[in-house]
Amino acid sequence: MTPLDKGLYDSVSAAFSKRFGQSPALVVRAPGRVNLIGEHTDYNDGFVLPCAIGPSTMVAASRRDDNAVHIVAVDFDNAVDQFDLTGPVGRNAEQPWADYVRGMIMALQNDGHALTGANIAIAGNLPKGAGLSSSASLEVAVGKAMLALANIEIDHTRLAQLAQIAECDFVGTKCGIMDQLISAQGKPGHALLIDCRSLELMDAPVPDDVAIMIVHSGVTRGLVDGHYNERRRQCEAAAGAMGVAALRDANLDMLAAAGLNAVTTARARHVITENQRTLDAAAALAKNDLTALGVLMAQSHASMRDDFEITVPAIDELVEMLQNAIGPVGGARMTGGGFGGACVAVMPAARVASVRAAISAGYKTPEDAAPLIMVERPGPGVAIL
Repeated sequence: MTPLDKGLYDSVSAAFSKRFGQSPALVVRAPGRVNLIGEHTDYNDGFVLPCAIGPSTMVAASRRDDNAVHIVAVDFDNAVDQFDLTGPVGRNAEQPWADYVRGMIMALQNDGHALTGANIAIAGNLPKGAGLSSSASLEVAVGKAMLALANIEIDHTRLAQLAQIAECDFVGTKCGIMDQLISAQGKPGHALLIDCRSLELMDAPVPDDVAIMIVHSGVTRGLVDGHYNERRRQCEAAAGAMGVAALRDANLDMLAAAGLNAVTTARARHVITENQRTLDAAAALAKNDLTALGVLMAQSHASMRDDFEITVPAIDELVEMLQNAIGPVGGARMTGGGFGGACVAVMPAARVASVRAAISAGYKTPEDAAPLIMVERPGPGVAIL
């Protein structure tokens, strides 16, 4: 167990014991993720290239003798929620964090799994609103814990699908499968090239001398407020106009012939070109060609900025600063759903110190603070510790 995991394990275990008067029967860890390239392609049946990271969500849990679920959330000042497995479960208007737990448990029950009552404590060390999938890791961790308490084992890809259903249908963010799938299926030392249509996972080894740096812009983002779902509607409209099931099946010639308005054309152009960049990036990573990868990352960021219009000025400034500090061998781009959050950079490990120094000296968050900088290696997916 890493020092990062040990600290979180102790925290969530202590919170459980304080709230419920006993030690938990189990603790589940589900990682966050960073997406190296392939943004807003997942719900268009396309390709993505994420990896699991060290920061995570942990869920400590024990069975109850009744059908109640009692939850304490360490990161929200030990706020509590409770509901009954046998009754209709609605949204918790006062505590939005609880909806991810409620939605996941509902998705498991609707899939036919006979769950038991549970006492649950939740804690995480993923920065909120950074675009590193704290919500997906919470869903996956809760799902794994609830199934384990009921002595049920399911395939981790199915677990991810149910977590996606929870977020789409219960929480209301019409997300793709990427975040939940990489949290469930992450592999140490590897990014995964995911085909979001077939859910095929292809290993994309990250060489030992390559570092992944994540820098939080300090601009917190919210996706349920409509931007994300609007982009999804625009993509679906473009696919419909071209007569294809999803933008995965379209090409630029089809788009040029479709006669769509300028905005819808731009949205579709981003997805079509981003799918190809993602495939090319996985090939570049396999050859340890960080120069080619850097070019693709720069093109991805420009496309998100100009065609998909999901970046903000602070993010654009931070990406440019990273690209300049890294130089031609490696690259940087915004990562996540957009409208703030984090940037990801890939570089030779030997460049980390100088890039960190350049960003620390040159970039301040909107609150005039130093940015959070994380240096990561790809890690494992969900597990019972």
